[in-house]
Amino acid sequence: MFAIGLIGLGMLARVFGDFAMVWQPVAPWFPVRTALAYVTGAFEVGVGCGLLFPATRAWAVRILFPGLILWVLLKVPAVVAAPQTEGVWLGLAELTILLSGGWTLFARLAELPERSIFGFAAGERGVRAARMLFGASLPPIGLSHFVYLQATVNLVPPWLPFRAGWARLTGAGQIASGLGVLFNVLPRAAAWAQAAQISIYTLLIWLPVSLVTSYMNLEAVFGQSGRRLPFTALFISWTIAAAAWVVAQNVPRKRVANAEK
Repeated sequence: MFAIGLIGLGMLARVFGDFAMVWQPVAPWFPVRTALAYVTGAFEVGVGCGLLFPATRAWAVRILFPGLILWVLLKVPAVVAAPQTEGVWLGLAELTILLSGGWTLFARLAELPERSIFGFAAGERGVRAARMLFGASLPPIGLSHFVYLQATVNLVPPWLPFRAGWARLTGAGQIASGLGVLFNVLPRAAAWAQAAQISIYTLLIWLPVSLVTSYMNLEAVFGQSGRRLPFTALFISWTIAAAAWVVAQNVPRKRVANAEK
């Protein structure tokens, strides 16, 4: 799932010659931005394909992990510039979920040699650190459901009743899941619940919108973003869900965790 999401984002960068819109790591004024977007797209496709094959998987995660760290760091200036704006924390948190998934893959699959200088980020220690990052990422996302309530309600499928109630409930669920992972309160259930929740967002919201976009000339109404936004959001949401599943799969059962202690 993670590999497919990366490949999809890379293909979009190649098609549109640009980054992932509101998730973009490079400012519009940056020189040679289009060329850099093409290179980034090729990087995402290459790493995604590398994840699919056992022979290249270790090198793929070794390349992916620092790439995701850089993506997150490029978002930090926006947080520093406007720390009072919840939206910038939301954007950062979505990227740190991606990083937590990539970090878990790195910890499990990098096959680092003994005494590697990056050994601190691998193995069980790396998995635990990635899990804590995942837990810390969820409350800002859940909080955004309340701060931007109407925008969240607009994303709830219109055939569902009590749309405002669903917006608030899912936000509270994300906050609760994050706290559960952080403070070890049913962490496995919390992580799996969150992975399922993000997957439902992908399937109920962005997949149908993307399918509709395929049959409608939204570009004539909204310009290029009429095509870009639904598919970009689909693959971003897909990859975030995949990252959540990666983390959730690596939360040990309570009995196993106690035995390790």
